[in-house]
Amino acid sequence: MPKMIFVNLPVADLKRATAFYESIGATRNPQFSDDTASCMVFSETIYAMLLTHRKYAEFTSKTIVDARSASEVLIALSAESREDVDAMVKKAEASGVVIDPTPTQDFGFMYGRSFEDPDGHIWEIIWMDVEAATAGGDHLAAA
Repeated sequence: MPKMIFVNLPVADLKRATAFYESIGATRNPQFSDDTASCMVFSETIYAMLLTHRKYAEFTSKTIVDARSASEVLIALSAESREDVDAMVKKAEASGVVIDPTPTQDFGFMYGRSFEDPDGHIWEIIWMDVEAATAGGDHLAAA
């Protein structure tokens, strides 16, 4: 069985956050969702667990930060092509969120853009030509 990743994110408005993630292509898994959490599926190995602040606080004694003013994590998700990067960012933009809070990265062999979800969590969408990236090696230092 391949390893799976569950990114747990505190959200202020669960319905709004769920609708946003559905709008960018994730699917809500009702088996692991309720009025305190939405399990959003990106692939068979990648999940975002959207948790109300109250539910999130059950898992940590640390203060939940406002992701619009403090950074707690940068989440990167791979894409199949440069066009897929732009398409996902365009879907996010249609939801009215901040687009490209970090500079667009274009190194030829790697292309990435970003957006903030409704709670300010930054998602980076990255495409990489693995063959080109591993062929030379020197250009990796530029990234």
